[in-house]
Amino acid sequence: MSVDVIMPQMGESIAEGTIVKWLKAVGDKVDRDEPLFEISTDKVDAEIPSPAAGTLLEVLVTEGTTVEINTIVGRIGQAGEAPSVSAAKAAAPQPSAPAPSAEPAAAAPQTAAPSATATASRVVRSSPVVQKIAAEHNVDVSLIDGTGEGGRVTKRDVLNYIDSASSASIPVSSTQAAPAPAPAAPRPAAATTTPARPQVFAGGEDEVREPMSVMRKKIAEHMVMSKHTSPHVYTIFEVDMHEVVKRREAMKKEFAGEGVKLTFLPFFIEACIRGIKEYPIINSSVDGDTVVYKKNVNVGIAVALEKGLIVPVIKGADQMNLLGLARTAADLGERARTKRLIPDDVQGGTFTITNVGVFGGLYGLPIINQPQAAILGIGTIVKRPVVIDDAIAIRPIVYLSLSYDHRIIDGADAARFLTVVKRELEKPQA
Repeated sequence: MSVDVIMPQMGESIAEGTIVKWLKAVGDKVDRDEPLFEISTDKVDAEIPSPAAGTLLEVLVTEGTTVEINTIVGRIGQAGEAPSVSAAKAAAPQPSAPAPSAEPAAAAPQTAAPSATATASRVVRSSPVVQKIAAEHNVDVSLIDGTGEGGRVTKRDVLNYIDSASSASIPVSSTQAAPAPAPAAPRPAAATTTPARPQVFAGGEDEVREPMSVMRKKIAEHMVMSKHTSPHVYTIFEVDMHEVVKRREAMKKEFAGEGVKLTFLPFFIEACIRGIKEYPIINSSVDGDTVVYKKNVNVGIAVALEKGLIVPVIKGADQMNLLGLARTAADLGERARTKRLIPDDVQGGTFTITNVGVFGGLYGLPIINQPQAAILGIGTIVKRPVVIDDAIAIRPIVYLSLSYDHRIIDGADAARFLTVVKRELEKPQA
């Protein structure tokens, strides 16, 4: 008897996933728990193992298709076996409207706003992530035509609708269909007018067009949303890494004995934690007109992948010593590159660090990882001549940049935070 292969639920807030690639073809043998296909969700990319050993009999959902969780995407059985019919959810998309009857009925008059029933139904068919973005921009989801499975409203649908509403004065909520008096004061998190998107014309044979990958689309959406949400400001500090280089050399053998390769990253994480302890506004976020201070320091570390990047999170980083930080960062980085992260690994971050220096960048001005308020960019460490006690010396120097949300973090706060980070790296406190 054949076994159904279903789209798994990779987390409570995840309602759908996109099949990026089938790792087996119809007719191929597969072992139980052997990677069968790759998926991409709002949270993470992952390889999904086979639920049984046998032969891949059917592929019901093609690469690049987004379906709801628990949808049957394929079947596994014995070679030559006919696939069984399952009562589980079929892979074919549900029609978003009933088929027309033989005799057309009289057209119903259109109203300015959808009915309460329709609104409730449409809101249900959208993920919590989509509903959160819609709420932040005061968007009524019931006004959006969903392009997802069965008419589901996706994150892309909401962002496209916000862009259209800004440039064409489309009402963002059903209550805005008729003119209403302006509010006494605008919400701090309200989106500003979005410029029209530039038109790109086909250039013929001198260009090659390639569709964005699922991961690249999600990165693009998140970055645009962050720029719309937060007014970005940047502060850059120069740091002497002489003491860190000495500490690292002295501790490398000890860490190797624990099976951990000691990089510079744990030292930066440790210094940022000290800075956050003194200036907790760096570890906060904005909820409307409220500042939310996070008790735990959960540090996201940006990991570059072949076709994008992902930010796994070191949970409770402020409770770890240097060895714990190094071990956890190495584990998350390895699992990110081998697509073995789970959604919980990329959720709950309160502050992010990205290392542009690993590719030779002098420094970078990264975009804030919403809903966080700040992100640290680490440049490459280069030996430079510097003046120390009126004498010229050669020291390993790094540039650190802090991108921060100017709604709640001022330049003075950013500079004070980076001052602590600089102090901890140059003259670490006990």
